[in-house]
Order: sequence, then structure tokens, then C-alpha cells
Amino acid sequence: MFVHTEATWHAYVGRELRKRRSPLLWMCADGLLLFDTDVLGARLAAQARKLTAAGPPPVSSEEIDDRRYAITDLLDDLAGSDDQRERLFIATELVRRTGELALAVGGSWGGGGKWLARRLETTAPGLSARLHHGLQEVLDGRVETLVAVVDEVLGQIGGRLWFGYKRVGAP
Repeated sequence: MFVHTEATWHAYVGRELRKRRSPLLWMCADGLLLFDTDVLGARLAAQARKLTAAGPPPVSSEEIDDRRYAITDLLDDLAGSDDQRERLFIATELVRRTGELALAVGGSWGGGGKWLARRLETTAPGLSARLHHGLQEVLDGRVETLVAVVDEVLGQIGGRLWFGYKRVGAP
């Protein structure tokens, strides 16, 4: 059970919307309202359904480039590692970040854990299974399958990003 005032609900949802991932919004849109004496709960649930149906805010080109750069760096780490323990962590991070990138590029709500897999199935059918297969291959000592899947996702938005990527730091 989650208990919010109207102000805290708006604050949480607003913060989560900027991240393009709002568990609270989805709980309110799809959940069961148990107690609502003043119709506020019904009103917020209706607003949650409207917001989820409208989709997340668009992802900026800067955010896409940041994600491309991070994934490119992980691909480089994977290529440079022959330690199976390192490869496990590099590959799982690659799978997660590639899935998140595919959702962002596809205009979908983000998700973590089971929701990442579920949202991928509706946004990019088959990608979750291919990432899973690629991860299994890495665990068996072969990186090519995962690298190919990741490169396919990156290819939809310009490919790997090393050259020309820069961010101005804080003064």
C-alpha cells in the first residue's frame, strides 16, 4: 500500500516523469483503488491513465549520445577483457543499458528488472530474447552474438560513439 497526499503524488510523479520511468504512475493507472472518501484517488488514477497513455517525454539527443557513448565504452571493455568474471559484469551492464536505450529510442516508458523485459517486448519485440541469448553466449566464452545485437541497436541511431563526443564539465 502506498499513501500519498496530492502534493506528494504530484512531486513523485513529476520527478519520475523527467526520468521517463514512473512506477508510481503505473501503479495508479493500473492498480486497485481501495479507499477514496473524497474522490481524489479516482481523480489521480484518471490523471495517471491519461499520462501513461500519452507516453513519456521525448528523450533529448544529448541523452541519446550519452547512452551511445557509455555503451560504446562497455563494448570496448568487453573486447579488451579475457577474464570471465569481468565479462559477466560488463555483459550484464551492456544488456541493461542496451535495453534501456531501445526503450528510449522507441518512445517507450522505461523500466527496470522485469519491467525492462516486459516493455522491451512491446517496444522492440524479440530484442529481450536476443539480448538474453547474447548474454548466455558471453557466459560460454563467446562475445560475438551480444556485440552484434548491441551494434544493431546502436546502428539505428548512428552507431558507436567515440569520436566527436564531448561534454563540458562544471567550472
